[in-house]
Amino acid sequence: MGSGKTTVGKLLSKHLRKQFYDADHEIVKRTGVTIPMIFEVEGEAGFRKREEQVIADLTQLNDIILATGGGAVLSSNTRILLKQRGTVIYLRGTVDELFQRTRHDRNRPLLQTEDPKVRLRELHAQRDPLYREVADIIIDTGRQNVNILVQQLVQYLNAKSVSSSKD
Repeated sequence: MGSGKTTVGKLLSKHLRKQFYDADHEIVKRTGVTIPMIFEVEGEAGFRKREEQVIADLTQLNDIILATGGGAVLSSNTRILLKQRGTVIYLRGTVDELFQRTRHDRNRPLLQTEDPKVRLRELHAQRDPLYREVADIIIDTGRQNVNILVQQLVQYLNAKSVSSSKD
């Protein structure tokens, strides 16, 4: 949540000439309503069910860049699909960094609380071990320039591609 998945994903897809998908945008496209509306009507459980289905569908496509929602790793089925069907990059930020990036965003239902920073800390503590479990690469985003970050990812992915073609 707020790590830069969509921003990095779009730029990475341009560099690698691959189609980019954002799971949250796909959910909105399929339902015709906003994510906050889904949370309001169906709750988080309803949203997670939709998210799991969208990711199951998108991970069947080849040669794509997929930005998942921040909570996608909460589903063990989704974690399995991501690990089996692609290279998982965990864009990791500190709670303070994530808070700075998300504090004015009203489209994040889980942060619409009395103390969003405390909630973000709880979410980070819950999700971080799950991301580490599935990640092929972990990048600490920090204050790093997004273009430099993407260049690092391109180099890693190209090296991985070369080494897997030798197998």
